[in-house]
Parts: sequence; structure tokens; C-alpha cells
Amino acid sequence: MRLVTTEEMRRLEQLTVEAGSTWNDLMERAGSGVARIAAQQLGEPRGKQVLILVGPGNNGGDGLVVARHVHHMGAHVSLYIWQRQGFERDLNWQQSRARKIAEYQAAEDSEYQVLKTALGHTDMVVDALLGMGVNRETSGSLADILNLINQARAARPFKVLAIDLPTGINSDTGQVLGTALRADVTVATGAVKRGLLFYPAHDYAGTLLVTPINIPHHIFETIMSEKLTPEIVRPLLPERPAASHKGTFGKVLVVAGSLNYPGAAALATSAAYRAGAGLVTLASARSIIGISGRAPEVTLLPLAETNGVIAAAAADELHKQLENYQALLIGPGLGQEEPTQDFMQRLLGLQTPRQRPRVGFRPPTPEEEHAQQGFTIADLPPTVIDADGLNMLAKLEHWAETVPRERLVLTPHPGEMQRLLNGAELAADLVQATTEAAQQWGQVVVLKGATTVIAAPDGRSLVYPGGNAALATAGTGDVLAGVIAALLAQGVALFDAAALGVYLHAASGALLRDELGDMGTLAGDLLPRLPLVIRALKMGQ
Repeated sequence: MRLVTTEEMRRLEQLTVEAGSTWNDLMERAGSGVARIAAQQLGEPRGKQVLILVGPGNNGGDGLVVARHVHHMGAHVSLYIWQRQGFERDLNWQQSRARKIAEYQAAEDSEYQVLKTALGHTDMVVDALLGMGVNRETSGSLADILNLINQARAARPFKVLAIDLPTGINSDTGQVLGTALRADVTVATGAVKRGLLFYPAHDYAGTLLVTPINIPHHIFETIMSEKLTPEIVRPLLPERPAASHKGTFGKVLVVAGSLNYPGAAALATSAAYRAGAGLVTLASARSIIGISGRAPEVTLLPLAETNGVIAAAAADELHKQLENYQALLIGPGLGQEEPTQDFMQRLLGLQTPRQRPRVGFRPPTPEEEHAQQGFTIADLPPTVIDADGLNMLAKLEHWAETVPRERLVLTPHPGEMQRLLNGAELAADLVQATTEAAQQWGQVVVLKGATTVIAAPDGRSLVYPGGNAALATAGTGDVLAGVIAALLAQGVALFDAAALGVYLHAASGALLRDELGDMGTLAGDLLPRLPLVIRALKMGQ
């Protein structure tokens, strides 16, 4: 399911016309496709009452095509026209009148009596008022119409089908523009407008379907944003050969936990095991490593500490161990005390290089240059940075210029993302904001939320509207970080590991909600459900 901005959709349509179609062809394909879906939603359209709201632009033109096709299917169709003009140039409008389809003008409907009467006996309302690209708040008669329909549905249920997106929704950001229509079904023409995957728009859109308008495949492939689906992530699952051992599935080193947040370490390490890692080691301050409540399978690497928090010198201890691990996770519950900040800087090799005296004028050998620079982030395995790790990273100047490209998976929530962006407000278009950050930093970014965005430095992005109140509890982000780290250890590429991890995490949350409800669930409840969703994904469920 490709996701487009308003600008991208207009470009796709223009390129399709240049490839041989006409604008009338596109409108006919869109309208006929929506009509078929409307008929399916009605069950048997013959004899059913269908009210089509027709606005001034192309969306209204699509509605007129729908009217003609649903009329041919035997439905009783009425048009409610709002601010549409130019009948003498509008072939679809002329065809509707030629078929004697009932038509009412909103401007002539005193106190909306005609609309109220029609809503009293209609079986379906088709919203073809405003399409994509609208960014002004609804007001005046348009807001009145939308409010009347929303209120009428509460008194007498009928279906609402929106063409492209419900009127009152910003197609790029998903924001509600004052008043918006609540739809049961939204039929995207050609491609899904990506704002519909974000809240609150996602709640207004209902079931999201797509009808093709025959955009050539090679043109469609230029769109780099998609909805995350099981079909995308299923091939990314790492193989599990029968003749394998724990080393086959990689080793994960988790740097996590503190006196205040020992549970974060337990959740992250257990999640890494539940997502298939062969061995998981917890590295934490010596005095608190024993109180993390970790699973018995987790091995330990006690680190040097200062006043109960990880000391800067602990970075050198870790550097000696890293060659034995295929993935590193830094941050869950780690704290942000000054010694830990120094540890983070040293661990990533971002401290000021140590200067060593030279003998004479002989240039240094490569080995000597490496010794001068000390450990660098290039020596790290694929690394996930989460939670406190992100907040400490945000305090390190010029980190993005120093870190090699595509070495990190960063998993911020919006607040952490703002800190990484030096306090700048996030753009309303979260896909754009995440993609630009991934390209600027050269790393994979997972912007967590009710709708999560995964972006790669090459411009690809995946969007997953997995909003679920069962996941809205402390520690679920630690679980996600552990899952992604485990997939990296098993050899899954950074962007793929992030996408698969987001899917498995959200699917586990959905399973948890279905079993226990959306209130009173714990992050730890996700852990035994991770293997179940992995099995279901493998089986094509």
C-alpha cells in the first residue's frame, strides 16, 4: 500500500496523463471503482437510498461518476450539491441530469431541511465534497453540513463512504481541520493519502480501501513511502535452521539499567531473547546489576561505577568485549548522570582524540593514527540507541557528522526526537520529519507513536498505524528496543530489523489487547506473546 502526499499524487496523475491517459479517464476509473466498493458495502444496491455530497473540485467530479454507476445498479441516488459550478462544461454532471438523478442545491436548502429529510431515510452517504490538499478549517455551511451528518448518524445509523479522505481532514498530516466527517469506509483513489494513517484522521477514516486508476507501475515505484504490512515483513524473518546453536542466532550486548530503572534492563534483555537472539548479556553498574530482575538466561557484564552510576572508564571495559557481539543496545533506564554521559561519549568514540607526541618528522603509521584516535564508533557492531541513550546522544555536539552512515537505529518518541533536533518543533508531517532526520543523520530512525514511522537514509519510509492503549504503559519501548537489537544480531539489515521489530511489537500488543483488554496490561505481558506473533507471521496469519 503506497502512501502519497498531495504533491506526489498530483505528480503521479500528471505523469499518468503524459503516459497516454486523459483526465476524464482517471476520473472515470476512480468513480467506477468507488461505485463497486459502495455496492459491496450496501450488500444489494437495488432499491437502496444513496445520498452523494458533491463539492466543487475533482473529488466532486468523482462523486458524479459514482452517482451514475450506482444509479445503473438500481439504487435510488440523490445529489446534494455544494458550491459546484460550471454545469455547461461538466460532462459527468450533464450525464447525471440526463438520467434524471435527483439533485438539490445546498445554497437553496433553507435551514437544511432537504438534507435533514434525506438523512432520515438514506442507506449511504458518499462524501465527495473536498479532496486532498485542503488546509483550511471547515466553516460556514460546509461545517454545518458535516455536523448535521455526524449528528444524524448518532440518531439513525447509515453508512458513510468517503472518496479519498473524509472532508475536513488534512491529507498530508492527518489533522482535523475544525469539523470533519466521520466515515465508515474511505476509498483512496490510486494511492492512500498518508495523513490517513495518523491520528486523529485514522479514527475518522474507518476501513481504508484502495481502488486503482491504472497508474503505470514504473511511475508508482517512484513513491518511497508505504504502509507497513505483514507481506512486507514476513520475508525479513531470519531463518532458524534445525542444525543450529546459540551462536547461529547472534549475541546481543545490552547496556541498560540504573538504581531508579532496573526494570528497563530486564525488559530489554528478555525481549531480545524472545525475539530470537542466541545469547544476551546485560552490562550495567556493578552495584545495581544484581537487582534488575532479569531472566536467568541473561549473562552479566558488571561495569565500573561512580556513586552507583556507570563510570566513564566502563567504556574501556566494553570495548574489549564488543568484538564478541553482533549487536549492541544502549540506553533503556540508563540514567543521564554526568559520569554516564562521559561513558556514553567514550563508548561511541566521540571524545576529543588523545594527542600523542611524534618522534621527529616521520608521519604516523595507520596503526599509530588509530591509537591516537582511540576507539571510534566505526568499531561498534550494529547499534540500537533508545531512551536515555538518545537523550545523552542529543547532548553530544556534531555526533551525526562523526558517526559512519547506517550504523545506528535510533528509536525516539516525539520528545526525544525534538531533543535530537536541538529543540526544534517537529513538522506536522511526521513522515517528512522522520525521513529528513534519517537523511541528515545518515541513520535509521524509528519515530514511535500511535502511528510509528520508520525511515532510512536513502529516503525509504514505512508507516504503521498500530495505535493500541494496551501499549500505552511504561516499559513497552524497552521491549521494542530489545526486539530490534535481537534481529540485528541475527543478521537482519538495519532498516529491515527496525520494520520487523515495529511490526512484531505492535502485533504482540494487539494480541495482548485481545486477550486481556486495553487496561491494566504490563510491558512484561508482551514478552511471552512475541514468539506467538512470530509463529503466526511465519504461517501467513
